[in-house]
This record gives sequence, structure tokens and C-alpha cells, in this order.
Amino acid sequence: MRKPIKRTVFLALFTLLFAHATLAQSDVRIPFFWDPQHRLEKPDLGPLKVIRFLTEDDYPPFHYALPDGSLAGFNVDLARAICDELKVQCTVQARRWDTLLDAMSDKSGDAVIASMAANQQTRSRLDFTAPYYNTPARFLTLKASQLTDFRPESLKGKTIGVVGKSAHEAYLGTFFKAVKLKPYESFAGLVGGLKLGEMDAAFGDGIAFAQFLGTPAGSDCCAFRSGPFLDAKYFGEGISIGVRKGDANLRKALDYALSKLAERGLYADLYLKHFPIGFY
Repeated sequence: MRKPIKRTVFLALFTLLFAHATLAQSDVRIPFFWDPQHRLEKPDLGPLKVIRFLTEDDYPPFHYALPDGSLAGFNVDLARAICDELKVQCTVQARRWDTLLDAMSDKSGDAVIASMAANQQTRSRLDFTAPYYNTPARFLTLKASQLTDFRPESLKGKTIGVVGKSAHEAYLGTFFKAVKLKPYESFAGLVGGLKLGEMDAAFGDGIAFAQFLGTPAGSDCCAFRSGPFLDAKYFGEGISIGVRKGDANLRKALDYALSKLAERGLYADLYLKHFPIGFY
């Protein structure tokens, strides 16, 4: 699965904590995937002097091209911060999504940082670091809604909108059996239906909802409620950095750098920079 829009075993492997930060009078919950009690040792980088990161350029705010052609975004800033932490040179090059795995195979790059989910398909081609974010599901309602209790038994008989044939629809069908599901063909249709009052709440991708809430149309009408929901079976195992199979030295170096960035608060700074409306 390419995009977060298009994670309970996972929680057993990685501790997910939440730091809190105040930004523009909003409480933003920041994901933290690195156990502060388990300090990684800096690996011997050996001959590693430069890391060639591969990404793409059409998925803001994660990665995108500026008018002058240079790359920007959360993934791009994180790659550069990793190189600064490891004190190595860094390049970040854009490739089409469908060429990234082949570019790694032919050694055009050393690591992929392109919001790539670690799943059965991608693990057959790459090894992955620990996740640096995941794609939680969230409920969204109109701001005027009096709905505050989102336990399955409390939502009995309520109409919940979802994108049809999505993991979110499947999740509700399994764990919220007593709700009335109202599927929509697209994300735009889902949030449009919410604004028109066609449902009691919408359930979907937290990142897409956060981006919607960052628009004038979204900020005027709607608000997050409850969550996040992080079931790996439905919402994925997490978004990680991919390296070539067997490149344990680079994978360990990247894991070390990610943990240090989180420990020193730099990961939180980047998250707040690119996601002023947090998706957790």
C-alpha cells in the first residue's frame, strides 16, 4: 500500500507513547515509538560517509517539490536530520513511486523515505527500520455535535460514514456491529456528507482528516473525536525507512538516529512544523 490514505501485534513490538505540545492554543499529541528505557548504542558506521535517500515529490506535507524544484516536507526534513545526527553527508532524490524499489535494487539509492508501509510485499524487497509514524483511524464530527462517547455500545444505532470497501469500513463492521454504516465512494464524498449532516460521525484515515481540518472548509465545520485507533491488522504496521535486504549496518544506524532525534525533541519539532493539526 503506497499512501497512508490508501497498525495490536505492532504495539507489542514497539512502545507507542504520546508527548503533548501546545501549538496555536491546540493540544497536539506527538507519536513516540522509541522506548526511552532502551538506549541504542551508536553503531560503527565504518566506511559510511553519505546516505542517498530516495523519496517522491507529490505527497505534501510528507514530500513535495517547491517551485524551484527542490524537495521539501516531513520525510525530507527527517532524512536531513538523520544525516546531521550521524554526521554524514546526505542526498535526497525524487523518483516516481513505481520505480523506488527497482532503484534500490540497482543501487541508485541507499534508503527509501517515502511514506512506504512495511508490509508483506515491501518486506520481500527491503529491510525496514522501526516505524517513525503510523496511520491511525479517527472519528470526525460536526463541531456542534453532542456526541462524546464513542464506545461501540454507545454508538448503537448511530449512522457512521466511511469510504466504501476500505479498511475503516471493515474495522467498524467487526468491532462496531451495532452502528449503521453509510459508505461513500470517495473521501471527498465522505466529508461532504458529514458537512451536510448525513451522518452522526465519519470514521476514516486520521492523516486525511487532519489535512481536511487544516483547510478553511474543514476548520469551520468539524473536529476530531476519540481515537486514535491503531489496529495493525486493519491500519498497517507502520511507516518506516527501507534499506536493501541484508544492510543491517545502515538499518541500525538509521534506528539509532531516529531514537536520538526523538530523545532530543527534534522529531517532535519536525512533526509540529509539518502537522500543526496532529493526526493522533
